Amino acid sequence: MGKHKFLVHEDGDYVGVAIEDIKAGEDVMGVELHSGKKFQVTSNHDIPLGHKIALRAVKKGEALIKYSESVGTVIQDIKIGDWVHTHNLKTARWDYGN
Repeated sequence: MGKHKFLVHEDGDYVGVAIEDIKAGEDVMGVELHSGKKFQVTSNHDIPLGHKIALRAVKKGEALIKYSESVGTVIQDIKIGDWVHTHNLKTARWDYGN
């Protein structure tokens, strides 16, 4: 599989962050920054550099965990390998109860 293409910030995070562009259907490896734990995921979408890839399934209405805390609410079911961005996540910093 080769080198890793995404990083996971904290143990237990639901997503990794692409450090290179990832293509749909690509089998990619990631690594957790502190422990070195490795992850393998098949991407369901093209995921640009700096965007998130799902490491676990998350249902609509659930919190999305990154940096070991909620960073927003899922607005569309997410599957392992999905691109996580504004189309399926309402970020916490923009969620003012509206």
